[in-house]
Amino acid sequence: MGKVVTVGEPMALFVANEEGPLDSVKTFTKYIAGAEINVSVGVNRLEHEIEYVTQLGKDPFGKYIARFLEEEGIGTTYSRFYEGAPTGFQLKGKDTENDPEVFYFRKNSAASMIPYDLSEEINLDDVDVLHVSGVFLAVNDETYRFAQNLVKRAKAKGITIVFDPNLRPVLWGSTEKMVKGINEMAFQADYVLPGIGEGEILTGSREPDAIADFYLAQGVKGIIIKDGPKGCYAYTYSSEQGSTQKTTAAGFKLEQLVDTVGAGDGFAVGVVTGLIEGLSLERILERANAIGAIQVSHISDNEGLPTRQELADFIANY
Repeated sequence: MGKVVTVGEPMALFVANEEGPLDSVKTFTKYIAGAEINVSVGVNRLEHEIEYVTQLGKDPFGKYIARFLEEEGIGTTYSRFYEGAPTGFQLKGKDTENDPEVFYFRKNSAASMIPYDLSEEINLDDVDVLHVSGVFLAVNDETYRFAQNLVKRAKAKGITIVFDPNLRPVLWGSTEKMVKGINEMAFQADYVLPGIGEGEILTGSREPDAIADFYLAQGVKGIIIKDGPKGCYAYTYSSEQGSTQKTTAAGFKLEQLVDTVGAGDGFAVGVVTGLIEGLSLERILERANAIGAIQVSHISDNEGLPTRQELADFIANY
């Protein structure tokens, strides 16, 4: 069993029960959302220890999320309640063909006010992987500083850092600020996991080779580019051979797509746990693609994340 630490903002999620614009939908079903909480659920279900760092409002949504974390068995040593601000929430539309409409209610949330000092209190001993998402970086300057300090401490201890850009332009305010902030963090990571569209925004090229070269030139150990149902492309630099190694993995084609949200987080679960377990790059990519495919077959952002047996069965029966 390996140990992972991640930090993020969880939210209550209300998913539309019928298709149509959010302003016309009459009923919703309540779930939980947040890129980092999705990764936490997935890592835990694959039987690795996960410590999820956050700050919740002392309100019904915060209590709902805290109970969910406890029931899932996710570590909350550094998660706390804060009375001065509410827990965020979001609305998500129903769309089986494209990315669904999403609207956030998260400005000045409890998580956005997470104290910087907490980033110094987190015990990183025996931690194998630090997972960082671009969503938390985008919340405000303080959450960026929090994550930045955590990454600095992890690097000093030789902990593997996995960074998922998870671009959220609406939170950053400007594309220029987003690209600068995301890339500065990416250059500190060991592994970076952009989607191919994200790679184009961040590097100016949609070509996987060019995207990879951009990050490898900055010292990133490996970059894995997601390309939806087509699969993914992984690049690692070998100092011994003095060359870049490229590995391609085909995606898992599905008969029915339910909800694309959460696929990238499922992919990250595959990478993080595969690295911990010392799997070959080919096996890591297979696992990441499989978990992403399983997740898009379910309606909530993390409901479909598989157990170890469910993952093995999916791959074996594909």
